[in-house]
Amino acid sequence: MKHRVYFIGLSVCLLLAAACKKSGKADPTPVSPVDTSGTFVPGRNVIVWVDARSNVFGTYGRLNDTAQIKTVLDTLKQTGVTGLVIDVKGSTGYTMYPSAYAKQVTSMDGKSLPANVDYVGFMISEARKRSFKVYASIITFVEGDGGRSIGTVFDDPVFKSRNESIVCDVNGNRVPVTSTGRNAFVNPARPEVQTRALNIIKEIVQKYDIDGLILDYARYTDIDADFSDFSKEQFIAFLKEKYNDNDAAKMNFPGDIVTSWKNTSGQVLPATTGKYYKKWLLYRATVIHDFFKQARAAVKSVKSSVNFGVYVGAWYVTYYQVGVNWASEEYDPFNDQAIRFDWAYPEYYKTGYAEQLDIMMTGNYFTQILLSENAATANLTYHWWSVEGSIRGTRYVTKNKVPLYGGIDMGNVDWASKAEITRSIKYITANTTGGIMLFDLVHIYAPQYNRLKQPLWDAVKAGLQK
Repeated sequence: MKHRVYFIGLSVCLLLAAACKKSGKADPTPVSPVDTSGTFVPGRNVIVWVDARSNVFGTYGRLNDTAQIKTVLDTLKQTGVTGLVIDVKGSTGYTMYPSAYAKQVTSMDGKSLPANVDYVGFMISEARKRSFKVYASIITFVEGDGGRSIGTVFDDPVFKSRNESIVCDVNGNRVPVTSTGRNAFVNPARPEVQTRALNIIKEIVQKYDIDGLILDYARYTDIDADFSDFSKEQFIAFLKEKYNDNDAAKMNFPGDIVTSWKNTSGQVLPATTGKYYKKWLLYRATVIHDFFKQARAAVKSVKSSVNFGVYVGAWYVTYYQVGVNWASEEYDPFNDQAIRFDWAYPEYYKTGYAEQLDIMMTGNYFTQILLSENAATANLTYHWWSVEGSIRGTRYVTKNKVPLYGGIDMGNVDWASKAEITRSIKYITANTTGGIMLFDLVHIYAPQYNRLKQPLWDAVKAGLQK
């Protein structure tokens, strides 16, 4: 099962620990009314994410059988769902369909794809019969399951040696990311990595009748990446071109970026930073921004009507750690006097990629729904670790340039009850311009895959009722 990392920068959340706790009130606060300021209109589209590994190959997954696929989709329709995000390329780097650019995964953990059909094609065909919108998603910059040593980087030693992300450990040593026990992230700056991703994107759009293509994990692995020799040379060239820094080639790499590291709750974070740290953050965000421009162009070059979108975590305050600026290019975090971001640098706003998107899905994966439910956040306008605060923050930094689908994680979060899931769904659907993304399908039908250990169909249906 794919688990999203919903507390990048956990240290920040720990500092706000009081704000992450429930208020202790006996009766839940009713969801606030729809925000009618400006031209805001709720989108109310309901998209469910369909993770391949858990739904098809998982022990309790049901989508390895065509009859069960039909039954599940029928139930989704009855519940009020209007669309699907179908995971078609996983963290192994393998695809769920026959590809000219990647190996197809046909079995895993003792289970196989549905017999005698193209799984992706069949899912799309059945979705269309139920008038669903259909989006295909790819895990963009991960090419191997590190825990199992399965995937593209493990099949191809040459690809691995050139493209596997190099990270700094807590002692400042540069090591391959898989040596730290993580999945095989690749370096987003490498031309070979980008070309592979763009080819797969174009192939999917050409091959299937989809409404949109969604990038997932289109980022660096974390703040400790990528410290490869390739990134060093590209960063030096960046400094020379942008800042006329002819001394950049003499830098102490990586010490002039991060001087020392610390381990905070299992995450390797900078302890002390060097003179190039903030320019390094700008360089990485530029890499991701420029790739998004290429990816959008790739989608539109095949079918201009297909939407281009992304999944990102809603915690913008720490998303710089993975090299991503999903805000609008009109939002300047460096000069924002309302919200202070000490990591921002002049012209960081130029790396904002919201304008490249037709759709944005965010992970608002928090059990605190309203700001008023906690004394520590009651007087705040934005708070990145609550549903209301993160949705407000997202709309603020994106300038409402792109339809927003707020996301709820129904399985990996410690919900107090199904009623709280219902309440969160109601809030998100009333306060987003696109609608809601339900993560994940398997959490709804398989109680073994959610922490309440109950089917969640009734909670979802109640949340979607106006």
